[in-house]
Amino acid sequence: MPDADSIKLLIADDHKLFRIGLIKMLSDYHDIVVIDEAENGKDLVDKYFELKPSLVLTDISMPILSGIEAAKKIKSIDKDAKILFLSMYYSEEYIYLCLTSGGLGIVNKNILEEELVEAIRKVFLGEKYFGKNITKNMLEEIIHKYESSYVWGIKIKNPDLSKRELEVLKLIGDGYTSAEIANKLFIDIRTVDTHRTHIMHKLDLKSLSELIRFAVQFNLSLVD
Repeated sequence: MPDADSIKLLIADDHKLFRIGLIKMLSDYHDIVVIDEAENGKDLVDKYFELKPSLVLTDISMPILSGIEAAKKIKSIDKDAKILFLSMYYSEEYIYLCLTSGGLGIVNKNILEEELVEAIRKVFLGEKYFGKNITKNMLEEIIHKYESSYVWGIKIKNPDLSKRELEVLKLIGDGYTSAEIANKLFIDIRTVDTHRTHIMHKLDLKSLSELIRFAVQFNLSLVD
């Protein structure tokens, strides 16, 4: 049983071998106790409210619900939830997706063991962690870049897109890559990229950051 001061960790990743390796590695640290694991986003949400961990360490890319979707569901009920993303995808747009979902940090799966443990401990204390080289000012610049580059207006509520384009837009806002969207919708990745191009053209979006920003805001509008 974990003691009262330990970090009770719930791990979510759809690759069992990765979870096993992560759990074994973290077992060397007396202050971190993995209390359970989840293999998809729905499983993560269910186990979070069953077990009430002190911190969630989750992949972004998972079946049924992405890590981003799961984080939003958890934060909508428990605003104090502490969520750290561990993903193969680490870039400005994923930092922005993490922040808008309520996450406190994101680190790359190639991270060194010592830095991952540092990230877990910082997020447990309620601090943000996006890597040793990402400062508070840099985070503010990323948010400004994604939130000030486009005047959204009525397009957020009523984007003039086809049913399939709306599906692709929602999945972009949930953090899925083109390959993952293709798998979820059972279409070719080239078709997904074509839909992305059409979405950007119809909405007069000039860059990937504008597309990500619009997709995130569109998803938020669905729950307003």
